[in-house]
Amino acid sequence: MRALVTGAGGFLGRALVRRLAAEGHEVRAMVRPGAEAEGLGASGVEVVRGDVTDPASLPAAVAGRDVVFHLAGVRRAPARDEFLRANVEGTRAVLDACLAHAPRLARFVLAGSIAAAGPSRTGRREEEPFAPAEGYGESKAEAERVALARSDRLPVAVGRPPRIMGPGDRENLLFFRIVSRGFVVGVAGPPRPLSFVDVDDCAAGFVLLATRPEAVGQSFFLAHPEPTTLEGLQEEVARALGVRARTVRLPPALLRAAGSAADAASRALGRRLPLNRKLVEQVVAPGWTCDVSKARRLLGFEARAPLATSLARAAAWYRGRGWL
Repeated sequence: MRALVTGAGGFLGRALVRRLAAEGHEVRAMVRPGAEAEGLGASGVEVVRGDVTDPASLPAAVAGRDVVFHLAGVRRAPARDEFLRANVEGTRAVLDACLAHAPRLARFVLAGSIAAAGPSRTGRREEEPFAPAEGYGESKAEAERVALARSDRLPVAVGRPPRIMGPGDRENLLFFRIVSRGFVVGVAGPPRPLSFVDVDDCAAGFVLLATRPEAVGQSFFLAHPEPTTLEGLQEEVARALGVRARTVRLPPALLRAAGSAADAASRALGRRLPLNRKLVEQVVAPGWTCDVSKARRLLGFEARAPLATSLARAAAWYRGRGWL
């Protein structure tokens, strides 16, 4: 395939580019102007600069491609409008560019999110209505609606990963740093189950979305079949780091106040802090689990990397960069 990967400089984007290149596909990796692109040019990957919020940069990026993986977006922002601009309007712009400049597109694969479906203790299914809990989830739900509304003109498929783990991850670095100081942060109340997926398993799932005819017009949860909990995740981090950590359970109201204060600080400082209201709302939700039976049945998808392996790889990556 001749693929374009938007958001190629991100965590999942880099893993997907690596996998596509290793399988012998022709890959064009789009990264924002000024963003780090180190390592993306290996194995014959073409690196181009562009921004999904700048429609003028998109025609050249999509031209000549038969598959577009749209991964670009914003995961951390202090205001809902920022999520909508990048995740919804950015998706709309890439779709419009494909319709105008990639008339032979065989597949448009959108990176959705479990955040669009909303919290669940018992396992969200794809046919259930969207029920996002915060601005990021709202933007991912709307982006999915926008993409699937064009499925009469474009062969669209959507992958909805939960929390993604593995080397290259920056989203979960905060938890690693807390645990490295001897603490596991829990939330007062009952356990909160949490689905996850290793980044390389997730990338493999996205390739299936691009190649399996059963994926067209459909959304799929891509996750490991055995969920963990927020505390279980951090306890596994402690094992990976070789530290003893004690659990501190905090009330949801205190965590929400901290998230709101962090968002205010982000706006005042003009930069995105690792703590934010979006993260807090995800942490205090009753659970984030999904049912992976549809992806297994229709795509043959299997997430094989257990949590311990994924977190150990992430810990080694952080240590190699002096971040822990």
